[in-house]
Amino acid sequence: MNPIVNISQQFAAQNYKLTPQREAIVKVLLDNEKDHLSVEEVYMLVKTSYPHLGLATVYRTLELLCELHIVEKMDFGDGVARYDLRGDDHAHMHHHLICNVCGRLEEIKEDWLHDLELRLEQEYGFNVTDHRLDFKGTYNTCKRNGCKGEKDCQAVS
Repeated sequence: MNPIVNISQQFAAQNYKLTPQREAIVKVLLDNEKDHLSVEEVYMLVKTSYPHLGLATVYRTLELLCELHIVEKMDFGDGVARYDLRGDDHAHMHHHLICNVCGRLEEIKEDWLHDLELRLEQEYGFNVTDHRLDFKGTYNTCKRNGCKGEKDCQAVS
């Protein structure tokens, strides 16, 4: 299914409308899915299509998208709130590898915690509805003086 159609249905199910401005914000997130954009970055990108769109509208729309569980507000330790689309293909949020040296960020789409969730349900009667896991560390290609593969490593910005 087309992601915009799916998101529009999620809006309608909660009695919200996917206005053209909101759709433009969603499209920016979809087009830059791997970048984990900040509010300001979304604003700068959406401004090209909607020059009169205000920063406050972008903030409100991103908060609504979080409320509707379409995006997840993330903090990767750099003090900047970033937004990550929740995929339809998985029941849970995906996981991240975050390099302490170069800031490189990679997503892990597999759900490595499924067996743990089953065990929590069996042993504690606890049904996990969601989880998120960030691994922080250092890639073997990175050194304290800088990143060996600097061209491949892009800091989260």
